[in-house]
Parts: sequence; structure tokens; C-alpha cells
Amino acid sequence: MTISNRRTKCAGFGFSLRSLLKPIQNNVSTVLFKELWETEWSLDFEECCRHRLVMGSFRYGRLNAPGKPSFDRVTCAINRLRKYQDTHNLEHLMDASNMCMLEFEEGRHPDRHFQPQDDTTHTEIIK
Repeated sequence: MTISNRRTKCAGFGFSLRSLLKPIQNNVSTVLFKELWETEWSLDFEECCRHRLVMGSFRYGRLNAPGKPSFDRVTCAINRLRKYQDTHNLEHLMDASNMCMLEFEEGRHPDRHFQPQDDTTHTEIIK
């Protein structure tokens, strides 16, 4: 699988994740959407996560490598978030994020699926 295919296919499901995204609402201008596309992401976070993934590939194997063992990444991600709550060490946020991405790409759970929905559960504001 090439890098370009890996970025456009939904974790081995055989369809394009982009085809599942909802179109931009008519009341959202293209200019606003492009501005949000550029601002609503952290390149610093992405770069730090990628550095950790590159180094981790020496220990755990490359992304989507044939014969790569299975890992319990969901439990690991939850544990890393708990460690972040205790220590406030940003390393744990990067590791949790990477565990989620690796589970998305390489997860083998037989019931995994992608069904976008609004579960009405939203982040709470801290006062």
C-alpha cells in the first residue's frame, strides 16, 4: 500500500474515508472553510507525534508491516491519558494520540466499523 493510498483508504475497509464526510453546508463559505482547515490543527503536535512514531517503528515495526504482532492499543491509550492527568507530561498525550492512530490503521477487532453520528456527548467547559 502506498503512502497516498494509506491516506485515502479507511483502515483497510476498502473505501475512501473522504466519501463518508458530509459536504460543506450551504451557509458556510468556501473561504471560511479554507481558513478553518488551516487553523484548526496543530502542526507542532502532528510533528511531535510523527517523530515518536518513527522512533517507535524501530521497536514495534513499521506501520502496516506484514506479520506485525497485535497490540492492546486502546488500553495503552487510556493508560497514557491517565498518566497525563497525573503528570501533565505532554509526551503522554502524543503517545495516546499515536495509539489511537495506530489502532485506526492496524486494528484487528472483528467488529470495528465507521458509522459517524452525533452521540450528543460533548466536551464540558471548565469554569
